[in-house]
Amino acid sequence: MPVKLSGGSSDQEEEARIEIVPLIDIMFFLLASFMLVSLSMTQIHRINVKIPQAAATVQDVKPPVVHLAIDVHGIATWDSKTVTPSEITARLNSLPPTPDTRVLIAADVDARHGQVIAVLDAVKAAKIDKVGFETRKPSP
Repeated sequence: MPVKLSGGSSDQEEEARIEIVPLIDIMFFLLASFMLVSLSMTQIHRINVKIPQAAATVQDVKPPVVHLAIDVHGIATWDSKTVTPSEITARLNSLPPTPDTRVLIAADVDARHGQVIAVLDAVKAAKIDKVGFETRKPSP
């Protein structure tokens, strides 16, 4: 039954209509906004470390399964949560065993060598052989 928009004495009846085109425009705008926001949030979980430079760097196109970071104070983090070397080994052992399990270690340029080796030993204790260190190319 149509809704009357005019007064009761009018002979002309108008039906209320919902315009779909503006609704579709708003939905596409919201979709695009959510996609852009989600793309900008991909690197938020990382801590701020100064990556050392290396002349012989190799670009790896596959993202690592596990990303560990060691800051200047020697604190190791996994997904922005502080972990100890024993926790690293336990969490890596709890992952489903696949031959493609890869670990990327990003250590600050001023981190102590012993702390980096402790994290590397924790990864090796979990029997993971694919370990890489994050570096950056020297600026020209």
